[in-house]
Amino acid sequence: MGTFCIFGSGEYGDTSPEIPDGAFVIAADGGLAVLEKLGRDPDLVVGDFDSYGGAVPEGVELIRHPVMKDATDMELADTEALDRGAGEIVIYGGMGGRMDHTFANIQLLTMLARRGVASRLVGPRWTVTAIREGSIDFGPEHRGLISVFAYGGDAVVSETGLLYGLDRSVLRDDKPLGVSNQFTGRPACVTAHSGLCVVMWENS
Repeated sequence: MGTFCIFGSGEYGDTSPEIPDGAFVIAADGGLAVLEKLGRDPDLVVGDFDSYGGAVPEGVELIRHPVMKDATDMELADTEALDRGAGEIVIYGGMGGRMDHTFANIQLLTMLARRGVASRLVGPRWTVTAIREGSIDFGPEHRGLISVFAYGGDAVVSETGLLYGLDRSVLRDDKPLGVSNQFTGRPACVTAHSGLCVVMWENS
């Protein structure tokens, strides 16, 4: 049950990806070009190679898929991580650019939450996660906006330490009540007592 870092070909901005010691690194197609710039070889390369034309480093495992397929390269990378026992998945380069791919990657976070695997989608300005009947804690160093949305039905949610608190309030997946909350410089916590939530916050 280790940490897996997946690199896509989306936007990175000034984001400096953090790869923990011992993490398993997967390049999803064009994410390999990003890792090349970082001077890091992946442990695995997955994709149809419609967005990467270079050579895969010698000795790196490669799983090539046809262009005509029923899963995105990022989904294929997530599936490999799950099959290899991931306990946590951190995705870089999965936001920005195409809106449909960003939304698809948020859907993958909800899939991982339903599977009981912690995950984060780290972008240039925002980080996104999904929680299902669980909590996420934030330290006092966090600043800026945080939003919480029910996904796939109603969710019963509490929020503490933020500008606007919730106490077992019902969030609906067709009403954005949880948008634009704010960190206050205090420890904060978001809890989904039931249901599934997508949580997104500005990178401090």
